[in-house]
Amino acid sequence: MTKLISRMQAVQSPIIPVVGELIQNSPGTISLGQGVVSYSPPPEAIELLPKFLAEPTNHLYKAVEGIPPLLTALTAKLSTFNGMEINDDNCIVVTAGSNMAFMNAILAITSPGDEIILNTPYYFNHEMAIAMAGCRPVLVDTDENYQLRPEALAQAITPQTKAIVTISPNNPTGVVYSEAALRQVNQMCSDRNIYHISDEAYEYFTYNGVKHVSPGAFAGSCNYTISLYSLSKAYGFASWRIGYMVIPKHLLVAVKKVQDTILICPPVVSQYAALGALQAKDDYLKENIGAISQVRQLVIDSLNNLQGLCTIAQADGAFYFFLKVHTQMDAFELVKRLIQEYKVAVIPGTTFGMENGCYLRVAYGALQPDTAKAGIERLVQGLENIITRE
Repeated sequence: MTKLISRMQAVQSPIIPVVGELIQNSPGTISLGQGVVSYSPPPEAIELLPKFLAEPTNHLYKAVEGIPPLLTALTAKLSTFNGMEINDDNCIVVTAGSNMAFMNAILAITSPGDEIILNTPYYFNHEMAIAMAGCRPVLVDTDENYQLRPEALAQAITPQTKAIVTISPNNPTGVVYSEAALRQVNQMCSDRNIYHISDEAYEYFTYNGVKHVSPGAFAGSCNYTISLYSLSKAYGFASWRIGYMVIPKHLLVAVKKVQDTILICPPVVSQYAALGALQAKDDYLKENIGAISQVRQLVIDSLNNLQGLCTIAQADGAFYFFLKVHTQMDAFELVKRLIQEYKVAVIPGTTFGMENGCYLRVAYGALQPDTAKAGIERLVQGLENIITRE
């Protein structure tokens, strides 16, 4: 028991429930916190559920790596959208969300004491998974625009390094990494005989003509690239818990051991819904992401009023902005005051590994235009009043 408690004490507490409790204690708060979308799954997802119910064997365990029809549909999607071909050297494993895909990958490629390189600001669940596995996250700063620094990543590699993690489009910053930088990192992983874990949960959410790039599509990369995907964001599927990973074939046995132990198989009812979602008309994604793009512009227009009080890097992806607030105030203390005094919630940058300075993540994907406008106006007013009076 002592060992168990000691290990978990080293893992940070998830911030979303903490902020959620503050919101509950301040009724009327508009949340710019959790990274979800406002829209529901496409009707095609729901329409396939009777097919699941009509087959009695669907109530039994199914294949660890996913049901064959969904694997076939994902193979086609990867080819069409990502430019990735499934061949003899790689394979797809369906997971209970991309967080599980990341945990699968870490447990499959590491032993306790190994190192995984994360770019800061990092996604907090990645850092937590690495700590839970008894490994060490090695943190490498991104540049002032939150873009990759390949030279710094190269210098961080040691004999204990097992992988470099990239997230593009990025959570928490919303930036999209350039193809050139991703190619540098991917080649570096090949040269140094380590893995490139590419988290692409926000692959559909890009703006201003920016295109998503999948490192797993680079020639010759499939033997050392682990690509992670999710239906949670693009298809309004957060609670259905369906993601998937494309892994080198040589990792399949290890990943299946992890998944069979933790999950046995991904929820089959959710896999049927995912199969239906992938059959949705192109207009579904175009219209819903177009609506988020309009909310994004409202947010940008309001955040422009914070020039001088905050530095806001260009964010061409996901549905986040990452604010550097020009203050000595503790980020979590600022978050509490914004909730209690101005009824607007954001996430402190400390949970993403930003200990030096005051940073806030602003999420806008879950809100309708009117609510987003009201929430951002509260945020702007709150920051103006709190920081100028400090």
